[in-house]
Amino acid sequence: MIISRTPYRISFFGGGTDYPEYYNEFGGKTLGVTINKYSYLQVRVLPPFFEHKYRIVYSKQENITNVNNIQHPSVRETIKYLGINYGLSIHHDGDIPARSGMGSSSAFTVGLLNSLNALEGKISSKHELTKQSIHIEQNLIKENVGSQDQTFAAYGGFNLIKFLQNEEIIVDPIILNKARLEKFQDNIMLFFSGLSRNASEVVLEQREKTKINIPNLDKIKLLVDEAYEILIDEKRDLREFGELLNYTWELKKKLSNKISNKEIDTIYEKAIVAGAIGGKLLGAGGGGFMAFYVEKENQLKVLDALRGYLHIPFNFDFNGSKIIVYEPNYKGK
Repeated sequence: MIISRTPYRISFFGGGTDYPEYYNEFGGKTLGVTINKYSYLQVRVLPPFFEHKYRIVYSKQENITNVNNIQHPSVRETIKYLGINYGLSIHHDGDIPARSGMGSSSAFTVGLLNSLNALEGKISSKHELTKQSIHIEQNLIKENVGSQDQTFAAYGGFNLIKFLQNEEIIVDPIILNKARLEKFQDNIMLFFSGLSRNASEVVLEQREKTKINIPNLDKIKLLVDEAYEILIDEKRDLREFGELLNYTWELKKKLSNKISNKEIDTIYEKAIVAGAIGGKLLGAGGGGFMAFYVEKENQLKVLDALRGYLHIPFNFDFNGSKIIVYEPNYKGK
């Protein structure tokens, strides 16, 4: 049995510049962090006593004989990509619901790759996990996804990620002293809007409008550098980070009319009135989680203002996808 643990992420800046349509021409940048909320995958060789060859358990359960009939796109395409021809049992559990803007689908793919490679006795580098999961999601499944979610899931940590025109990806950890890092972490509040959405549909419109949105995407990319400078310059007040979040949220809403809606705007306004300095909806838009920068003295007020929504306490994760149980039951044994 192999069990992998892969973190979800909060993307603060640069979302939209991590789509190939943009970064292959202009280069992209994102800034974000992974947190201690995880996608868990339990994988083992399925003993040959069953009528089915594959047992896949997630929000559904599939008992399948032919790999091409597997409904879960990531499971189907990852097994085919790796050329695995023996039976498998795959069981998924997640700390956060799917379609919530935290990179859950990419965390699943990264974790599955990591697990299946471990089952084969192979160690997966973070670079390999990133490139392979991007290929599976963008080219094989043909999902409308960018490239930051897979990178964060594989590497973990608090990072500035650069997407180069030659398709190379550079991950630069953001180094802060302990006190500043803890203060920053403690000032981020995470809430679940209760709304789920199909990110692929939201992203499709953004991708189709890439050429129209280039001026806004250029501004969004520049804000990544500004956010980075705020973080690493100890003379600057972290409050500026929250103010910048507010600005990037306004820019992001201009990329598509599906990114926000009346309820999301209401949640955002309530948080700001209660004392949040800035915030944004995570992921493609339309629903899911919202992150706010709120200084300690105003956090109880924000909790009260958003008492109808689930508040999720968290800490940062610095490990990325990892194998936490390695007890392989080798095929044929």
